[in-house]
Amino acid sequence: MGQVASTRRGFLTGSALRHRQGYYPPGVTNASIGNCSGCGECAEVCPTKVILMRDGVPTVDFQAGECTFCGKCSARCPERVFPPEPAASFAHHAMIADNCLALNFVDCQACRDACPTTAIRFKPRLGGPFVPVLDTDPCTGCGACISVCPTQSITMTANTMEVAHA
Repeated sequence: MGQVASTRRGFLTGSALRHRQGYYPPGVTNASIGNCSGCGECAEVCPTKVILMRDGVPTVDFQAGECTFCGKCSARCPERVFPPEPAASFAHHAMIADNCLALNFVDCQACRDACPTTAIRFKPRLGGPFVPVLDTDPCTGCGACISVCPTQSITMTANTMEVAHA
């Protein structure tokens, strides 16, 4: 499933993550997915139906809705694909693109209304509608904002760890 980013820009912007066939369910890693038999139990039990089986691998499709981190996928999995404790976030966060309606002077706050952690807020702008501001700390990567965006301006990008230089 994971291909190496073909460009440095693709790696740094997270587009390699976006262009994969999807995202793994919460807590699933590149290493743990190797334990998956492709039985589809996790997809079958998902209450929001965001887990799909693609090429025998569970992936999350945020166009279908959001992940509520209920843990049912983890509890139903017969293999050691998921961590022992259900994950409360993904290893990615939302990113708002320049084609966002609010950034282009059209009033829209659908993503804010859908965000369960209030990671997306809107700040006033002189002479136009409020503009979105994303706080990556509370963003769990649940995808609630993606399916409600009328212009598909929200994608996910991999969380990065800042490295302190001495």
